[in-house]
Amino acid sequence: MPMSPTTLFSEIQRLFEQTYAQVGVNLEECLIDRHRCGQLSRMAGASARELSELARTFLRRANDQLYIGIYYSQWLVEQLERNDPRRGLSDVNIRQLIAFIEEINHALHAALQFKRGVREIHSEDFARNLELQAQVDTYLVLLLFVGFFRKTQKISRADRRWLRFHLFSRDQRSYADPNLRGRYLETGELASQYTLCLDALNGARRVDEIRAFHALDYPAKKQRILALMQGTIVCPNPPRRDGGNAAETEINNL
Repeated sequence: MPMSPTTLFSEIQRLFEQTYAQVGVNLEECLIDRHRCGQLSRMAGASARELSELARTFLRRANDQLYIGIYYSQWLVEQLERNDPRRGLSDVNIRQLIAFIEEINHALHAALQFKRGVREIHSEDFARNLELQAQVDTYLVLLLFVGFFRKTQKISRADRRWLRFHLFSRDQRSYADPNLRGRYLETGELASQYTLCLDALNGARRVDEIRAFHALDYPAKKQRILALMQGTIVCPNPPRRDGGNAAETEINNL
């Protein structure tokens, strides 16, 4: 019996889980439709209206369980189906792929943190942590896509500049909400600087570094990047990873 083809969503989730840890849930089951997205957006308050209408991730905690909802607009899905990045990455589909990857990453890291015992899922530090981690991880996934199509050729500086332009030079809207405005400006700058450091590492060291980085909370991530920028520490020496005890919790779809 032939195996059913894997989806782009499942392939990206598997890649993140191989890098970090198994989340124990098929996040594809957390996908929601436009109607449910509207309901959750209204529940989230006024600031949610400023977020992208192309893709969103919703988190809710109840009875020590985490509920996740991932929304993609029909337009975004159609664009990725028409220009599947597994067949080639270009100016036509890179922005859509970035949005697609980031929401999977938000959901996965929220679930992993919740399993480690983090419960303040609506704090600003938690939101900034997810945003910073997503930009770093998305950059690395984009490098994998480019490397796959380059085959035996090395990823060039021009390739990296192109990726960085689309990921870190995106138009920063003037958010009315000061938290949103500060969140995206700060995490974008931090991610841009940190990925410059990662570019200087070989494959094995890069994996060690991002796994250690992933385990840090937002203040510690920020402190590490600022220290790297100031030259007080060097990237190949990753911080000690705090494994923690995984709490017995449940992750559910919204």
